[in-house]
Amino acid sequence: MFIRRCPWRSVQLHQLWRPRQIHTREPIHDKRWPGWEVVVGIEVHAQIKSRRKLFSESFTSRPGEVPNTTVSPYDAAFPGTLPTLNPKCVELAVRTALALNSEVQFRSAFDRKHYFYSDLPAGYQITQRYSPLANGGYLKLSKGNIAVGITQIQLEQDTAKSTFNGLRHTSLIDLNRAGSGLMEIVSEPDMRSPEEVADYVRTLQAVLRAVGSSDGNMEQGSFRCDVNVSVNRHGEPHGTRCEIKNLNSVRFMMVAITSEVFRHIELLESGCLVPQETRGFDEDKAETFKLRSKEDSPDYRYMPDPNLPSLLISEEYIEVIRKTMPELPDATRARLLNLGLSERDADVLMTVDSGREVGFDGELGNGAVAYFDALAQHRDPKLVVNWMTHELLGQLTARKETFSDNPVSVAQLGELMDLVQDGKITGTSGKSLLKHIITNQSSAAPSVLAQEFSLEAVSGNDTATLQTWCAEAIEALPEEAEAVRRGNPRVLNKLVGKVMQLSRGRADAQNARVVLSDILRR
Repeated sequence: MFIRRCPWRSVQLHQLWRPRQIHTREPIHDKRWPGWEVVVGIEVHAQIKSRRKLFSESFTSRPGEVPNTTVSPYDAAFPGTLPTLNPKCVELAVRTALALNSEVQFRSAFDRKHYFYSDLPAGYQITQRYSPLANGGYLKLSKGNIAVGITQIQLEQDTAKSTFNGLRHTSLIDLNRAGSGLMEIVSEPDMRSPEEVADYVRTLQAVLRAVGSSDGNMEQGSFRCDVNVSVNRHGEPHGTRCEIKNLNSVRFMMVAITSEVFRHIELLESGCLVPQETRGFDEDKAETFKLRSKEDSPDYRYMPDPNLPSLLISEEYIEVIRKTMPELPDATRARLLNLGLSERDADVLMTVDSGREVGFDGELGNGAVAYFDALAQHRDPKLVVNWMTHELLGQLTARKETFSDNPVSVAQLGELMDLVQDGKITGTSGKSLLKHIITNQSSAAPSVLAQEFSLEAVSGNDTATLQTWCAEAIEALPEEAEAVRRGNPRVLNKLVGKVMQLSRGRADAQNARVVLSDILRR
């Protein structure tokens, strides 16, 4: 075992914490608020994708489960129950720290954060406020040469879920989520606009999904953001920050930050001070509202958790995880571009891949990039990406399905592409077969389907069959044929289309064009 624990009194506090790095930015002049600088930092609470909770043997709940069914006596804070640390949560958090270039601490410790809400059965939350799992690090944004600093990454337990019933004027508590493992990822105040915040959140989601530590799903509540916003005039110290709690979508986050910036500017320009407070966001009014005055650390009465000794992690354990790390988004993107893909094609694959399913305990599903890699192993990468983005994704989108619904195996699409490249079927027939496989969820080989539906391409030597189809097309479209004879070559496309229809896609369009032109010139 590389994870060891020992009592508080046996641990020496020596050189395990790295001082916070200071990140400076050039002034940004935004037309929306001229003369003012916006400073934003984010606290992200990402639910760890572990089968079991952080300190109990209960299974982590899934969306749609019956309330209060995945809960142990410890999760419900029964007296006498004790926490047991789940090592899988530690492993996934270390993966995240390495992906964010953070320094994993050889020693970290757990604290109790006290507050009294109905969704917190014990009256305190176990977290790592003062001795976190990892310190420092950065996340490079996808746009511009901007790196957002990471202050710390800490493990903590989630609260229960409370639902207000407006008809009965009561709140219902569901303990399924209580005790689930969270990673709190605290950024430095390095962002200067709502757009940079959106880029940070999307980039962080991609990283967490890539390493399998969280599914990053904001809509289902497994990725929650608290945003700290302050405003100051250019060249002056940072202003008083206000925290906006529980923003559940990137779009609402951008609107909330914009609303809060204008509120701060209005207060400051009128000669008032901005009070430090915690605020919520009203989605209907598109504005923030006060929840309470901002608490500081003394308000939470932090204390070391007496039931959880310090967590010691060896350097060997960290190196084992480092060597088994999946490819990160930046490396994936660079590799795709090196294969000759365009920026647009790489963006499409990465965007589709970011929606892949993240299984429990870091298990990763086969996303779009893995699908592409398997297809491009012995094929032209540009050809592969064209079939994936234009044909496969195009047909899935037309059916209002996502890549996760894709029924076409790598072997099927690979064989289909090879049949077209070898001239055994036409591109039109290939598209028809792809549509058949998707529509009917067929597992049959494309070569078998091509024979079954008589879609084998007509041989270039079989000119008689092609001439027959061309003659039938001219007979079916006499006006178009006459127009071509009079010198209007554009109309020839209609005749070619008719040949393709008559041949059910078996004819080669270019050969058909040549034969039609030859017949009409006679």
